[in-house]
Amino acid sequence: MNGKFWTTLGIIAGIILVLAVMTISQYNRPITMKEAVDAQWAQVENQLKRRYDLIPNLVESVRGYAAQEQEIFLGVAQARKAYFSAEGVDGRARAASELEGALSRLLLLQERYPELKSNENFLRLQDSLEGAENRISVERKRYNDQVRALNTYVKTFPGVLFASLTGVGPSAYFEVSEAEQEAPKVKF
Repeated sequence: MNGKFWTTLGIIAGIILVLAVMTISQYNRPITMKEAVDAQWAQVENQLKRRYDLIPNLVESVRGYAAQEQEIFLGVAQARKAYFSAEGVDGRARAASELEGALSRLLLLQERYPELKSNENFLRLQDSLEGAENRISVERKRYNDQVRALNTYVKTFPGVLFASLTGVGPSAYFEVSEAEQEAPKVKF
């Protein structure tokens, strides 16, 4: 009977240990997922900042050719300022979308000013901006993938229980604005 007692006690202790490890793992999962979402958003912001650093140079190279287009330059400047004053992921995502629309209008100026298309500085900046846009697109997709994983976890069982215990809720997607869904028409 003594050997049976120790065997039973060992089995019960093993089950409790396995349950404790599973509980700790599930408790830590939403926190880890939220940190992954935050880290990926930081990558999106890095790429957005890269884009925003290019904008003043692009504006200056265009300004010499299209000085009368002050409304476009003002729109770009205001959209850029709005991004840096926006708070939270939602606000920054909206501001980034507004800036993308303003940049599209700026880049469309080359249709009205053919000599701009041949300006080496403008072309180099345009290529840099295109590269930045591609990086932003990749980082936005990665961010949205992390958000999807987190949101799925916090809305399904047993994740909903552990997410509520840790205070982790769903995150917002970085969505494409209505203006961005329509591709701009650019002629070369």
